[in-house]
Amino acid sequence: MSNTWAIRPAAGQTEWASRPRYALSDVPTLLWRERWLMAAVFVGIFAVGGGFALTLKPKFEAHSSVLVRLGQEYVYEPRAGDAARGAVPETGQVLESESAILNSDVLKERVIRHIGYAQLFPRDAAKYAAANDAGKATLILKAAQALGRNLKINTAPDTPVIQLTYDDGDARRAAKVLNTLLEEYLIYRRSVLIDPTFDAFEQQRRDFQSRLDQADQRYQQFLTGNQIGDFEAEKTSLSQLQSQVEQQQYATEAQLKERSGRLDGLEKAMAGIPAEIGLYHDADTTASARLADLRVQREGLLSRYRPDSQPVKDLQSQIDQLQSAIAAGRTSNLGAQRTGVNPVFQTLQTEKLQLTAEVAALRQTLATLTQQESDLMQRRLRLAQLEPQYQALTRDRDVLQGNVRDFTVKAQESQASLNIAKNTNDNIRIVERALEPTTGKSLKAPVFVLSFLFGAFSALCAGLLRLYLRPGLPTAATAARTLDLPVLGVAPVKAA
Repeated sequence: MSNTWAIRPAAGQTEWASRPRYALSDVPTLLWRERWLMAAVFVGIFAVGGGFALTLKPKFEAHSSVLVRLGQEYVYEPRAGDAARGAVPETGQVLESESAILNSDVLKERVIRHIGYAQLFPRDAAKYAAANDAGKATLILKAAQALGRNLKINTAPDTPVIQLTYDDGDARRAAKVLNTLLEEYLIYRRSVLIDPTFDAFEQQRRDFQSRLDQADQRYQQFLTGNQIGDFEAEKTSLSQLQSQVEQQQYATEAQLKERSGRLDGLEKAMAGIPAEIGLYHDADTTASARLADLRVQREGLLSRYRPDSQPVKDLQSQIDQLQSAIAAGRTSNLGAQRTGVNPVFQTLQTEKLQLTAEVAALRQTLATLTQQESDLMQRRLRLAQLEPQYQALTRDRDVLQGNVRDFTVKAQESQASLNIAKNTNDNIRIVERALEPTTGKSLKAPVFVLSFLFGAFSALCAGLLRLYLRPGLPTAATAARTLDLPVLGVAPVKAA
């Protein structure tokens, strides 16, 4: 006889008018009724999970770390010009870039080919050996994906270090895979980050050099055709010469005016000066001698006669008459005279001749300077007409020379950077290489616990589902709540 009490629907009634109404206090009792079902579900799930846990093998984790610093390959070098030259990314961007290279499938394939597919996946060694090239490529691709699932790459903010972890069932293989990955990474990153642009730069330099040679030829033809040695030097020289000629012209004009003024003054002065003058004349001393003789005679008479005697008076009268004549100038006579060239006139005439010669010379000089200035001006005008063409040729030559110089420098720098990059990785340091792990991590205990918890949860869910799907009212309290009627009595259900 069953210990379960229930109220059955009346004859001819297949279902209750409403679903059973349960209380929380009914759940333990009802679940106890489904204990065998719950036990079966729990045991089945736990047995499957436990069996799977027993098949799990321990995993060995190999650890390594890489120090990443800013290197030359991250410094922006424009291919042409200097715009944004020297720009560098942030540390986080550099770490992301290096992490992406470490996590690339190409790098993983290089690791697989370096170590060997058979050593990494011994179970599939025969299959790999029997496959064709396409099949081997597919197997390597799948192996790279499997290797990526076991590889973990971690970075920390503001820390230039990349942490790498690789787990494998074999401790030695785990360390070997991680160390090989680091070695291949140092080689592979060069081909990714270092751009071998030497050939492109060299080709571009040769193209610019060819164009520069053509520009030089046109430039030389321009100078030769216009009889110009050095355009800028000749332009400067013509400017200086014209300035000097103008200064000499102004000075010559001033001297010409000064000499012409002096010449006009001399001509006016010479108009009033005689060409000849008396040089000297002889003086007539007859009257003076006669007067002296008369005086001597008077003195002789005075020695014999008295002063008032008649002979003395007659002689005195002659003396007085002669003195009056001498005083009046009646007895003067020029005597012999000589004339000659006026020295003043001669001096002025000599100076006139000199000034006339100087004026003529200055006029000739002024005419020559005027002609020179005209020639220089015509030459400068000719150079001014040729200057746009000269500037265009010079600009092309300068630009091409600058391009040739820049691409020569870039080609040399690219070659030097490539040679350095082939031999070293200055900004990458392996802080810690992978060592063979001594202890492994097993998932048996976690899988057992999860199996137990999942089995218990599944059993509980199965019991609750069976509880709500079972027909009838299992208890008197459930019947009273469902039918809103008091239960006056219960009777055990007899077995059919």
